[in-house]
Amino acid sequence: MSQTEGVYGYSAVLMGSPILLKLFEHNQTLASQVFRLIKQYEDLLTVNRAESQVMSINHAAGKHPVTVSRPVFELIKCAKAASQFPDSIFNLAIGPLVKRWKIGFKGDSVPPEQDIAALLPRTQPHQVVLDEAEGSVYLAHAGMEIDLGAIAKGYIADRVRDFLRRQGVEQGLINLGGNVQTLGSPEGGWSIGLKKPFSEPDEMLGVIEVANKSVVTSGVYERYFELDGKRYHHIIDPRTGYPLDNDLESVTIVSTDSLDGDIWTTLIYGMGVEKGCAVLANRPDIEAIFVTRQREIILSSASQFRFTLLDDGYQLITGSTA
Repeated sequence: MSQTEGVYGYSAVLMGSPILLKLFEHNQTLASQVFRLIKQYEDLLTVNRAESQVMSINHAAGKHPVTVSRPVFELIKCAKAASQFPDSIFNLAIGPLVKRWKIGFKGDSVPPEQDIAALLPRTQPHQVVLDEAEGSVYLAHAGMEIDLGAIAKGYIADRVRDFLRRQGVEQGLINLGGNVQTLGSPEGGWSIGLKKPFSEPDEMLGVIEVANKSVVTSGVYERYFELDGKRYHHIIDPRTGYPLDNDLESVTIVSTDSLDGDIWTTLIYGMGVEKGCAVLANRPDIEAIFVTRQREIILSSASQFRFTLLDDGYQLITGSTA
C-alpha cells in the first residue's frame, strides 16, 4: 500500500499484469476483497492455464457443448457479437492463431504461410454456437479455441466498479494494466497518462482527464518481436492471420464501460482513423484518441475528457480537422 495526498494505493499482480487500486480511505479489507474478486473472474476466463470455464469449452471443441456460468456465457455472447461486426478484427475465435504466433511469450516466431492458411478456418466466429436456454457454448470444429483476452480486463474492471459502488465507495480508480476505470470525480478529475509508443515506461505523450469514465489503451508497442528488420505485434488481423498493418501505433477509447473500451479499441484499430472517426460520429458515448506513425495525436471528439499534450514532437488534431 502507498499513500499520496489522501489517496491510498493498493497493488497486486493478477492476470499477468500489475493491478492498482486507488481509494480515498485506508481500507485494506476492501482492497483484499477487490483483488479476490479479480482473481475469481480470472479463474473463470483465463486461457493461460489448463483449467478454466473457457478452457473447458476449448477442450470440448468438435465434441460437445459445455454449460458455463451465466457471467461467462454473457461475456462470450458479447464477444461473438463484436466479432460479427462488419469487417471486424475483433475475433473471440482467434485462439489458434494467437497460440501459433506466441507474440509476447517464449518461442514467438513467424509461422510458415501454410500454417496460417491451415489455422484460419478454425477461427470463424459463426462456428461458436451458443444455446441461450442451456447456457452452453459449443465450438463446431476440433482445434477451435476461444480467447477472451481482448475483452476480459474490461469486463472485470466494470465488475470491480460495480462492487465498489455497492460498498458505498464514491471515488476510486482501478487500473488493470491498459484498462483504467474511474469512480467519481476528485478535484480536477482523474489524470491518466497516454504512453509514448516504443519508449521508456514513464514517457508520456499527454494526460487524459476524466470523471466516472473508463480509459482503455491498446498499442502495437505492448507485445511484439522483430525479425529481419520487421516488427511483428500482437494485434492479429483475423482476415489474414498476420499482425494488422496500418498507420496506428495506439488507440485509446474513453467510454462509460471498460468493456466497450476493450471492444472498440480493437474495432477502431481495424477501421483506421478516417473510418473510425466517421463511425464514432454516430456514437457520442464513445470517443477515441489515435496515435499514428506520423507522430499525430487525433481526437475523434473530446466531450467526455480533456487532453493535454506533453510532447511537442507530436501534432494534436481534433476530430473536426482529422
